[in-house]
Amino acid sequence: MAEEKKKTTKSTKSGSAKSQSSKKKQGNPKPRNVKNMELDIKAKNEVLDDVSEKLKALKDENKALKEELEALKSGAAATDSEANATEEQKDSKKDKKQAEIDEIKDKYQRLMAEFENMRKRTEKESLRQYDIGAKEVLEKLLPVVDNFERAMDSVTDDNKEDAFVQGIERIHKQLMDYLESVKVTPMNAQGTEFNPDLHNAVQQVESDEYDEGTVVMEMQKGYMYKDEVLRYSMVQVAN
Repeated sequence: MAEEKKKTTKSTKSGSAKSQSSKKKQGNPKPRNVKNMELDIKAKNEVLDDVSEKLKALKDENKALKEELEALKSGAAATDSEANATEEQKDSKKDKKQAEIDEIKDKYQRLMAEFENMRKRTEKESLRQYDIGAKEVLEKLLPVVDNFERAMDSVTDDNKEDAFVQGIERIHKQLMDYLESVKVTPMNAQGTEFNPDLHNAVQQVESDEYDEGTVVMEMQKGYMYKDEVLRYSMVQVAN
């Protein structure tokens, strides 16, 4: 029994020693847990540093983006300002060109009006000069007409059928047709009221047939060229 007690005591001691040894072993891991915590803290710090760097990079990128956006806005505003200035310049140039066109058109219209007036004056003057020359020539033909009429008045009734007389009458008619074609017409003053603008009174006579102031006889026939007197009629006027 004593041996059993010894064995029991030994086993008890041995168990107690093992228990204490086990407790010691369980209490010893504390240094490893601190190390792990330090490692964890270090890892977390590294993560935080990495996150901080990324956050800083994001902030820098965001700042750069903001600056680029501001630059784009400034460029757009400058572009709009330049566009407005360009439009204003275009409008100004357009208005200036329109003013120049209007000025040229006004000068052209004035020049055309002056040219038209000058053309009319020149044409009128040319016609007047032509009429003056024509009157001088036509006036010299009138004595020829007078001689033809005197010759025909002197023909007797017996000689009217003569070929020579008929030839004179044809020439007289041809001459009168030509004068009429150039606007020369006889006045035929006999029986009309005396007009000093057309008639040249060379004698006043008593007349029972005509009233006072009436042309009794046309001593020399007068002629008109258009609206002008080519030759005044020499007339006798009743008093």
